[in-house]
Amino acid sequence: MKYVVWGLVVLLIILHQDVWLWDNDTLVAGFLPVTLLYHACLSLAAGITWYLATKFAWPSVLEDGPSLDESASEQPAEGGEA
Repeated sequence: MKYVVWGLVVLLIILHQDVWLWDNDTLVAGFLPVTLLYHACLSLAAGITWYLATKFAWPSVLEDGPSLDESASEQPAEGGEA
């Protein structure tokens, strides 16, 4: 699934370059430019892709958090230097 998410990211990068709509003056529903609708749909697709990335491709090591040894060494000793 991780490779599917990466494929979607690459696809979104390619689709973001919408050179085929630059000269299109068509209005959707009589008021919305088709290029604005295209980018709104692209933004929704990017949000869904980001959700899939965090759900399926997020590194599990980041979910575990710091170990007890790491968290103890990062905290300053009481009454120590500031």
